[in-house]
Amino acid sequence: MKLSHWLPCLDWGRRYDRGSATQDGLAALIVTLMLIPQSLAYAMLAGLPPVTGLYASILPLLAYALFGSSRTLAVGPVAVVSLMTAATLAPLFPAGSAEYVGAAMLLALLSGLLLAAMAMLRLGFIANFLSHPVVSGFISASGILIAVGQLKHLLGVSASGENLPQLLPQLIQALPGTHGTTLLIGVLSLAWLWWARSRLKQLLQGLGLLPQLASNLAKAGPVLAIIVAIAAVALLQLEQAGVKVVGQVPQGLPGLTLPTMDLDLAIQLLPAALLISLVGFVESVSVGQTLAAKRRQRIQPDNELLGLGAANIAASFSGGFPVTGGFARSVVNYDAGARTPMAGVFTALGIGLSVMLLTPLLHDLPQAVLAATIIVAVLSLVDLKSLQHTWRYSRQDGAAQIATLLGVLLIGVEAGILLGVGLSLLLFLWRTSQPHIAVVGQVPGSEHFRNVERFAVIETPSVLSLRVDESLYFPNARYLEDRIGELIASRPQVRHLVLMCSGVNLIDASALDSLHAIVERLHTAGVQLHLSEVKGPVMDQLRRSDFLERFGGQVFISQFEALKQLAPCLHRHLLSHFPCKEIPMKSAHDLVLAAKTRITEVDLSQAEAAIRDADLLIDVREADEYSAAHIPGAINIPRGLLEFKLSNDTQLAERTLKLVLYCKNSGRSALAADALREMGYRNVLSLAGGIEAWQAAGRELLAPTLPAFD
Repeated sequence: MKLSHWLPCLDWGRRYDRGSATQDGLAALIVTLMLIPQSLAYAMLAGLPPVTGLYASILPLLAYALFGSSRTLAVGPVAVVSLMTAATLAPLFPAGSAEYVGAAMLLALLSGLLLAAMAMLRLGFIANFLSHPVVSGFISASGILIAVGQLKHLLGVSASGENLPQLLPQLIQALPGTHGTTLLIGVLSLAWLWWARSRLKQLLQGLGLLPQLASNLAKAGPVLAIIVAIAAVALLQLEQAGVKVVGQVPQGLPGLTLPTMDLDLAIQLLPAALLISLVGFVESVSVGQTLAAKRRQRIQPDNELLGLGAANIAASFSGGFPVTGGFARSVVNYDAGARTPMAGVFTALGIGLSVMLLTPLLHDLPQAVLAATIIVAVLSLVDLKSLQHTWRYSRQDGAAQIATLLGVLLIGVEAGILLGVGLSLLLFLWRTSQPHIAVVGQVPGSEHFRNVERFAVIETPSVLSLRVDESLYFPNARYLEDRIGELIASRPQVRHLVLMCSGVNLIDASALDSLHAIVERLHTAGVQLHLSEVKGPVMDQLRRSDFLERFGGQVFISQFEALKQLAPCLHRHLLSHFPCKEIPMKSAHDLVLAAKTRITEVDLSQAEAAIRDADLLIDVREADEYSAAHIPGAINIPRGLLEFKLSNDTQLAERTLKLVLYCKNSGRSALAADALREMGYRNVLSLAGGIEAWQAAGRELLAPTLPAFD
């Protein structure tokens, strides 16, 4: 494996030029202005001295630039990970104490080592156990919990707790002791930050600034709030009036120090470190993939694990705490024009200069301003509308999302996410233990098979076609046995059962035993089991067993081939009615249509003009006919699926569309056009003579090479 696989910087570094440096430098300037207040605020959220947020924004950025694969991901302190850090350490040590800071560094070290180990062992898939509904519920609940937890700084009172039942009573009891000046500073900061977030860009554009410049300047709103607040505290001597400020901030770069090396403490922190690692990885990969896709780039999950691991290890030796990729900062970095991870290096240099030169000025920074910065930032994470959407789409996923949200709010961060993950896994097992199993029949006029309860299809009494829409493994093996037993008992004429395996990706040992049991029971009932549409990997599994030799049936390449061989009389009867090729014609409804077809046909002299004027040219033949040769510009929707496709595709549902249909010799296209007229389509033409007439006239045909599918 090439060294550049683990050090992506060797790849982009070779092509680095002055233009990239200019773009990265400008992006770094914007991100630095955004990161300074955020890093101070998120350190306070984590229960640490604010300066540790700056420390966590220097070496971690350099480490990620070496090992990370995302060109635009902005690494540093983030709200959710800061909350998880506080929830982990608050029960163990007093916030801000030397022991607390050392434990935070140890937590970062453990997170970094876990991420690096997962990278080396290629275990990034573990993060897939955090489903999107669970992550969404967790982030929304974390945003609410963080915002409520910061109210104490806005009010100038004391309160603590890991959840709402602990926080809210203390805040309510402390209301009489609200510090008026602190509240005023906090409310004004909130109002300014909220307005700057939503309105400042438009105002600056109205003053004549270019949109990009206005957007970048608007991102500096928190910096302006900090400058004004520091000046107000210093000039009005508000610290003496009781306004809580950041206080003395050490000047200069952090020295390299070891975190607390306590084996018992490390074992105690390990579960929390694993959760922080997974949550941070999921958040980083989500934003990294989104931004990479916009530039048609890719990120490598293994590199992201290693990059984030290196960043956290660097944080642990430089006085920091756990870090990850931040969504808002990464988007700003991308929008500002960052081209490579060198933007992160420039950002680290900017933070380093700030630590060396500006930290004495932070003494008079009110904690209420940092709290307002946090509240405005985290409320954008709260997405309660997604609860309604998820619940409407899937009750199981909605239940997992709600359980996660309520668990975080009412119990705590770690318990909430574990509850959500556990419930989502249980619901997954329950759902897959009762897979969807459909009796299918042939769609008239096609080689397709669909659910008999949803489509008007053709069935034969002697052949039962059954489609399984799930992999077969131990939780659902018995369910398949029971379902087949019920169906065979209710259909005494059945002599062949064809198990359509197009949706089966795996058959484990338990399911294989169940298939053997099904074969024996079917033989007792005088029924033979067959398989169709078995995927290659599943077929490889079956060949490694003795099932194919013992079950006595056949394995068909398609359900259509199974019907041709197992019900030949029915198949020949259907073919005798079809004029164009060996595909069943249509139902009795279509035979009636054939007698009353009144659709307008267009001959070759008018065809080209009609096709140019049409919104869609549709080839209603089967896919194999279409792939052999078709008229340029035509799309393929087989006759048997045409009404279904047009009814269920919103882009095709407009009844004013101008459509031109054709088939082999206009038989099918005329029937299809008449059916569309009954559905309300008024501008439908059928090409007289079909593709045979088109070809006979020497018109152009296309015969594309279609991709092969496994």
